[in-house]
Amino acid sequence: MTTRAAGPRRRRIVAGNWKMHFLAAEAAGFCRELRRGLPQGGQGGPGGSGGEPPAVELPTPAAARVEVVLFPSFPLLPAVAAALAGSEVTLGAQDLHPADRGAHTGDVSGPQILDAGCRWVLCGHSERRRDHGESDELIARKVAAAGRHGLAPLLCVGETREQREAGETLAVLERQLRSGLSSLPPPSSAAGERVGLVIAYEPVWAIGTGLTASPETAQEVHEFLRAAAAGLAGGDAAVSLLYGGSVTPANAAGLIAQPDVDGFLVGGASLDPRQFLAIIACSG
Repeated sequence: MTTRAAGPRRRRIVAGNWKMHFLAAEAAGFCRELRRGLPQGGQGGPGGSGGEPPAVELPTPAAARVEVVLFPSFPLLPAVAAALAGSEVTLGAQDLHPADRGAHTGDVSGPQILDAGCRWVLCGHSERRRDHGESDELIARKVAAAGRHGLAPLLCVGETREQREAGETLAVLERQLRSGLSSLPPPSSAAGERVGLVIAYEPVWAIGTGLTASPETAQEVHEFLRAAAAGLAGGDAAVSLLYGGSVTPANAAGLIAQPDVDGFLVGGASLDPRQFLAIIACSG
């Protein structure tokens, strides 16, 4: 049985990135089913308010130890915030602009997403890097903006298939990590309490491809990231490392058993409440 490394408290987190999926009614329905499947001591309780049966049988002690976060697209934030009210599932935004306000058509600021009920924000997701040409410098400014407004940034790092085949994985990850953390203030939540760093390793070659890193490969990279992050943020910093790359109920158990894997950033499987609940169940 693997033993997790000693050190500052690391949180178990399972986050669902919905990307550009769902309409408001679909999102609200997902949230209802999610809450029915989560334990009473955690995020809503089996049976829900209407007494329906739980979506899946979750082991209560395990699931209650897992923080659950949803990242809907911007138009869905009000509907999801309302559907999650009274639960411990937290809400995040998929992006933010580094500026607090101004003439930035189509962008959303940290104060705006905070006002919408978000506590988290994704920074540097590979699809933003690819589709919008986001540079390491811009992502660093977004991370800094999140921290400035008490939002918890979930910094995403990862290499492409070409970079991996060229043996550049660790150099790419170190560059992305060093830049992303370069201007981050001491992490704290909107309520003022200190929180640890949360970083997602998402190998670009495994996102949406059906491929996934082996547990051993994920562990090797996460071990490197933990040491690198501790060196950049201070040795006493609590760093939670999530794996994100075609996570499914079939591969989650093997990945979470690794000593340096603390949870998941889930893409496609987060669109199905039963699959998402199954990943949560094995993550506690």
